[in-house]
Amino acid sequence: MIIANVFSAIGGFLGSVWPYLVAILLFLVMIFIHEFGHFIAAKLMGVKVNEFAIGFGPALFKKQGKETLYAVRAIPFGGFCAMEGEDESSENDRAFCNKPAWRRFIIIVAGAFMNIVLGLIIVMIIMAPSVYRGNYYGTTRIHSFPEGSVSADSGLEVGDKILEVNGRRVYTYMEMNYCFSNVKESFLDLEVLRNGKREQVRYTFPTEVIDGINYVKADFVLVGEEKTFGNYIKHGLATTVSYGRMVWFSLVDLVTGKFGISQVSGPVGVTQAIGTAAKTGLLDLLPMIALITINLGIFNLLPVPALDGGRAFFLIIEMIIRRPIPKKFEAAVHAAGLVLLLGFIAIITVKDVIGLF
Repeated sequence: MIIANVFSAIGGFLGSVWPYLVAILLFLVMIFIHEFGHFIAAKLMGVKVNEFAIGFGPALFKKQGKETLYAVRAIPFGGFCAMEGEDESSENDRAFCNKPAWRRFIIIVAGAFMNIVLGLIIVMIIMAPSVYRGNYYGTTRIHSFPEGSVSADSGLEVGDKILEVNGRRVYTYMEMNYCFSNVKESFLDLEVLRNGKREQVRYTFPTEVIDGINYVKADFVLVGEEKTFGNYIKHGLATTVSYGRMVWFSLVDLVTGKFGISQVSGPVGVTQAIGTAAKTGLLDLLPMIALITINLGIFNLLPVPALDGGRAFFLIIEMIIRRPIPKKFEAAVHAAGLVLLLGFIAIITVKDVIGLF
């Protein structure tokens, strides 16, 4: 009886913990892909890589290659690709600091690029089975209005293609849905394409509140495109671009106050969300992973000190003025940016932890 209770307790513990282990594993995959992007670009650009590591802290496993030390370290929240002459001067011809600015630029942005490529691959995997099913891919063109539809009385017509929502250009059904969220007024200003001409429509809508966010209930039916292989490729690429655009939308909305800091998630909140999605199944988990890895790629490309985008920004300036930025100045800017970034992450993490209780 005691043994049965012990096994039951262990099973219950594993049942509650495994989704979060999945989340950590997925984070490691995204980190690996990011650092592998830097690694392979460094090799292609002729730069010596001293160490390629997943994680920080003491090494759990390490193997010395021909010139690179490969390691798995104890703290699974990060990783690095340590290149010769990356943060210091070096006499080695293959040092990062001794390569032309354009080569260094490619190496720096390669990590974020690989995250976006991973997002594209996941999106294509998600959509692949749909090619062989019925149904259709969603568009932004109106097919019909159900009986009692509010939108039918707002000036919208069958055949209208929605181009803009409150001044923001939308290309896909996904982008339109995003723009229909957290709306504070009782109407939306839409620009539609009607019979080859652009028309302005003020759309009065019903709403519903989900998790504190006010969503527009789009009470109209959209035209669907048949699921062919050509449409699979087109919508796969469009969906990936839409994920990237929604990351940008969310940053703009955060700065302008449309979304508050309470609606931003840090590592703890994202891990919890992944864990919850893992419990419901792969079909819910994969879209979230695609969004997160594309988010990681886009965020890293922002011209913010301490991020890859900040370093790339300095390299662009170097290529324009044809001389390097003073190392001490660049290091000071990145150090200040890192302090601010870590402070922001700390605030969000505390908010996420408090939200667990």
